Amino acid sequence: MQETIDRLRSEGATRIAAITEVAAIEVTRVAILGRKGDLTLLLRGLKDVSPEDRPAMGAELNRLKVDLTELLSAKEKELRGALAEVPVDFDLTLPGVTASAVGTLHPLVSVLESISDIFYGMGFSRGDGPEVELDYYNFTALNFPDDHPARDIQDTFYVDKKVCLRTQTSPVQVRYMETTEPPFARIFPGRVYRNETADASHSSEFYQIEGLVVDTNISLADLKDTVDTFVQNFFGADEPTRFRPHYFPFTEPSVEVDMQCMVCHGDGCNVCGNTGWLEIMGAGMVHPNVFKAAGYPADKYTGFAFGMGIDRIAMLKYGIGDIRLLYENDLRFLQQFRGVL
Repeated sequence: MQETIDRLRSEGATRIAAITEVAAIEVTRVAILGRKGDLTLLLRGLKDVSPEDRPAMGAELNRLKVDLTELLSAKEKELRGALAEVPVDFDLTLPGVTASAVGTLHPLVSVLESISDIFYGMGFSRGDGPEVELDYYNFTALNFPDDHPARDIQDTFYVDKKVCLRTQTSPVQVRYMETTEPPFARIFPGRVYRNETADASHSSEFYQIEGLVVDTNISLADLKDTVDTFVQNFFGADEPTRFRPHYFPFTEPSVEVDMQCMVCHGDGCNVCGNTGWLEIMGAGMVHPNVFKAAGYPADKYTGFAFGMGIDRIAMLKYGIGDIRLLYENDLRFLQQFRGVL
């Protein structure tokens, strides 16, 4: 075991030293020190160590945990300090502007990358697709038949009868499945469009990230574990989640996912409408008709999908009260996030 401890000490230090983004700090922390991390696996292995050697090995693992924690804290302090010194002498109207190599100024970009990093740590890869989409991929292949009333829920902008602006990133999932055999786990972030009247919580364009896992014997329990892992890593606390039955044409069963309100911790307040819960995503098991449209054999695979609005997650994370602030490029608003993102 001593050899394994020495290797983790060396590899962990190397991995921490290579971090260049603040968002990667927590992902690395979870991968090394988390419940399913490398150090935890070593601690569980103590049961196989002889009783006389077990106290010494336990003490060595505790020292390793302290050392790696200190390295992570030092790296985080270094990156946040460098980020705070970044000058704001660039065009903030450009989407996804990068404030040097150590971080980003815009909260949407930071949140998108932070979410992606967490899912990378769970074995997901990342893909994208066109924003101007065929009606077939945006609706029909996702089990929205022509003239189905569920299409009204996602009213969008049409170029012509067969081409529209996508209402979600789900069309990329179908395109990916058409060319890829399972198993796979993949996320699909990007900009989407809805025919919405702008107000504090709605916009005609916003950002979304969806996930898709397909393999044999995938269950709703796998979805629940994935969601819980994301919430605990992104929001930095063991906030409980709950699933509520819902309807989506492309999943069955379908659920809405809530997390406990971070403001009142479940007691009820104005932020959560006195329910104690905040909705963060929709999810469910992939509908067989979606697999059929992608060309997968019937009854061979199962999978789950989920989707969340990046804008809403950013608003929850940083207490932003109006979605329009994210798109106005007001320097007074954006400068609040220097040294934080």
